[in-house]
Amino acid sequence: MGFSTLDWFVFGVYFFILALASFFLSRKRVLSSREYFVGSNVMPTFAVAISVLATSQSAATFLGAPEYAYKLDLTLIGFYFSALLAVYIVAKVLIPRFYSINALTVYELLEVRYGDDAKKHSGVMFLFGRLFASGARLYIAALAVSMIIFYDISFFHVSLSVAILMFGALVFTYFGGVKSVIFSDMIQAVTYIGAGIAVVVYIYSSLDITSLEMFHTLEQNDKLKFVDLSLSFGSDGKFNIFGLLSGWLLLNIAAFGLDQDLTQRVLSCKDSKEASRSLYLSTLLTIPVVILFLIIGLLLYLYYETHQITQSFKGESITIFMYYILNEMPSGLKGLVTVGAIAAALSSTNSVLGAMSSVAIEDLYKPYKLSRDANKVGELHFVKAARVGVLVFAVLLSIMAILSFIVHQSSDIPLISFALGVMAFAYSGLLGVFISAIFTHRGNSKLVPFALAGGFLTVLSMQSYTFGLDIGFSWQILLGTLVSFLVMQVRKTY
Repeated sequence: MGFSTLDWFVFGVYFFILALASFFLSRKRVLSSREYFVGSNVMPTFAVAISVLATSQSAATFLGAPEYAYKLDLTLIGFYFSALLAVYIVAKVLIPRFYSINALTVYELLEVRYGDDAKKHSGVMFLFGRLFASGARLYIAALAVSMIIFYDISFFHVSLSVAILMFGALVFTYFGGVKSVIFSDMIQAVTYIGAGIAVVVYIYSSLDITSLEMFHTLEQNDKLKFVDLSLSFGSDGKFNIFGLLSGWLLLNIAAFGLDQDLTQRVLSCKDSKEASRSLYLSTLLTIPVVILFLIIGLLLYLYYETHQITQSFKGESITIFMYYILNEMPSGLKGLVTVGAIAAALSSTNSVLGAMSSVAIEDLYKPYKLSRDANKVGELHFVKAARVGVLVFAVLLSIMAILSFIVHQSSDIPLISFALGVMAFAYSGLLGVFISAIFTHRGNSKLVPFALAGGFLTVLSMQSYTFGLDIGFSWQILLGTLVSFLVMQVRKTY
């Protein structure tokens, strides 16, 4: 029940290592916004790859991948093979264009194509989507941390967990910018992968059956299926061939190429070739990591095969991995798994702070400031502004996380489901606008806000909580992107 002394010791050691790393990574003075946001384009390929890997693995993935394997099978891995195809497209189509204009944010490409207003509108759409999605993701991570450490989900303890996670993210992001984020992500990746390996070893050793018996049981219950050849179009949450080659593919293209959260790290490489390599490497490395957490789900299936359990905690539905952590995990290992979940949460939170600040400062504030005081403003002003931006978004994300908790606990409105998927709402519009900008001679800055809104509203209209439709994600993002693209085709570029 709750944390033991040994668990708190593990917890303390982890944060002590973070503090030391933060101290050494923040000693060098940052002299420009380019250095703060993209590390002056000198970051090593392998470090960037690990950082992208760590950011793509949130606390939701840490707990959600075992849940998927426990309830279904291994077809989740298809999402990451779809990501490889998406990365190929991003590397061939988008990355060279970003580097050709020496971009700090991905939305500068729209400025070149359609003008400054297009960049601003797209940047605002990103900030809106990220605020909801990352705020809700922070809430879910804080909920998990509160359950494990304090063994309750009271308002005070969840809020304290939000503060712990946000403080850990700020420690790296505020002073050193993207350089600190990238190198801290290497620590986070080692931490949560190490925790995953420790859990696999422990559960495997606790099962009183042979490896051959495990394999036969899993095979007989269809738990080892890697490929889903069905063409289901409903909202069953499965990763079938249709979904992987349509909606999920578009989602991955948007995540790796149009979302500043991930692309910011890629833009910190020396050139487009190294940036592309970092994307390929991160995606390839992600596959064994996801398999590791899927294996946890299979082992939990074997562990609870003969048990009737209720996956809930104080009225809150929880994953099977969380149930195991709360009820079965021994002291010491519980502390290690907790810091693993925190590491996964921090790696996705510290990056989003830098990404949101980069868009707000470089795409919105900097052009405005330079238009008014071009001769009076130096680079150090924008470095300070970048840090202020990080603090502002840290506060906003924390508020969004706490609001998510309040709404989720006091009503039946599926706000959390909406918030977690809100980047798909933003992605649809962005995909349509970028496809038009790159592959056609049509569209203009005046159409961009209507295209973004069209994609958003199309996806919103297909949610179960709006008109009661049961339409799968693949159809949602496909149709949203199509509507956005068609809006951009109304007029030729000026």
